[in-house]
Amino acid sequence: MEDNIASRLTSHRVPAVVPVQDILEDASAGLIDAPRSMPPKYFYDERGSQLFDAICETREYYPTRTEEALLRTCAREVIEQLRPDHIVEFGSGTARKTRHLFDACDRVGETAAYWPFDVCEEMLRDSGQQLVQEYDWLRVNALVGDYHGGLAGLPPREGRCLYLFLGGTIGNFTEQEAATFLAEVRAIMRPGDGLLLGADRVKDPGVLHAAYNDESGVTAQFNLNLLQVLNRELDADFCDTNFEHRALFNARASQIEMYLVSRCRQSVHLGSLGHTLELEAGERILTEISRKFTPARLESLLNGAGLAVQQHFEPDNGWFSLVLASPGEASVTSS
Repeated sequence: MEDNIASRLTSHRVPAVVPVQDILEDASAGLIDAPRSMPPKYFYDERGSQLFDAICETREYYPTRTEEALLRTCAREVIEQLRPDHIVEFGSGTARKTRHLFDACDRVGETAAYWPFDVCEEMLRDSGQQLVQEYDWLRVNALVGDYHGGLAGLPPREGRCLYLFLGGTIGNFTEQEAATFLAEVRAIMRPGDGLLLGADRVKDPGVLHAAYNDESGVTAQFNLNLLQVLNRELDADFCDTNFEHRALFNARASQIEMYLVSRCRQSVHLGSLGHTLELEAGERILTEISRKFTPARLESLLNGAGLAVQQHFEPDNGWFSLVLASPGEASVTSS
């Protein structure tokens, strides 16, 4: 039995085909001069990942549970429509929500292989081990790498593929970054393949504000934890009590913007960069954007990358979208 499980779990390193900046390069580009910013990928050290899991459990944070409920409802329809030989997930994490698709495979007699693509090999191996134990038909081919480094280095896959990009992560990209990423996905797709994309929707600004400023302060802890990451990785001396979390909705750009705001005039030394930041009271460091979409804007984004909407799944309140897209042109069906 153990041999069978081991044979169904493999891993591959995916080489970057375009340069990916490390934290020193990102800090040099983003922190030295105003307006200051850091990419959100540095939130997710061990503590940050635990805090994000806690955010998903807060009363105010609707995206994770809304998307999961949609997946639970539509998974069988997606699997029956595509009959994939492979399920490839970008930014797979622990594949918690993806299990709904595996359950649907079980119900309809499909035995797709799973290709989770993420940067942390240990997490991929741990989650892969759990999955092959839970599903005795499943093969997990873990892909270790950064999808920001391009997709051309993915191992060859024979047969139909269902690509997944869930969690509303497309909203963390700028418009140009999103267009570039979706064009890269389109470039590796073949006739019969599909992309299931999760995207958060434009809604009442009060709902959005509450989701990123939860009453229990977990999101604030998550944001402030970035300072500890910077201290550790940059030999810096940020003091988290000198900063406050702030998240606001920029209606013109249709996006949540999350900041660390300096409470006072202060100096912060970045040892690894040999530089000292001079911050004024009220000066902000942008740590994340989370763009919110209308159905029309989502369709336009996909069409611009050469993808067509086949199916659009949304809850009754219209708070979130799961869009199934394919290469080429097709008509839209809402569910």
